[in-house]
Amino acid sequence: MTIKLENVGIAVRDIDATIAFFTDLGLEVVGRDTISGDWADTAVGLDGNHAKIAVLRTPDGHGQLELFEYLHPDAIETNPTLPNEIGMHRIAFSVDDIDAALEVAARHGCHPLRGVATYRDVYKLTYVRGPSGILVMLAEDLKRD
Repeated sequence: MTIKLENVGIAVRDIDATIAFFTDLGLEVVGRDTISGDWADTAVGLDGNHAKIAVLRTPDGHGQLELFEYLHPDAIETNPTLPNEIGMHRIAFSVDDIDAALEVAARHGCHPLRGVATYRDVYKLTYVRGPSGILVMLAEDLKRD
């Protein structure tokens, strides 16, 4: 059996604002749709599932995000995930210029949780709180050619 990561799915409060954030960071929208129907109910396990979706791809073509904004049933607001909570809680991106990436994030009101750290002169990295409370790790490889 072979296995390949298809995408990471994230439910969001405002799909347009979230798309703007990730496209400004360099991802590209490869598709948008509104989904509903029996197939969607069955696949997701929610009766009356109706959502706006968008798929974004990283410039290298290897990573994809699937964003969804629920129209029905109503989205459930939760407290933003903390870095030490069990479960899926962040998405990480390598960037070639962390300062430039942070300028982009700041235009969307997203700032480091506590600043930028340097790990063993290998990486500069930080977590920012993105749209809908998504934790986004940005890392710059200081050893790259």
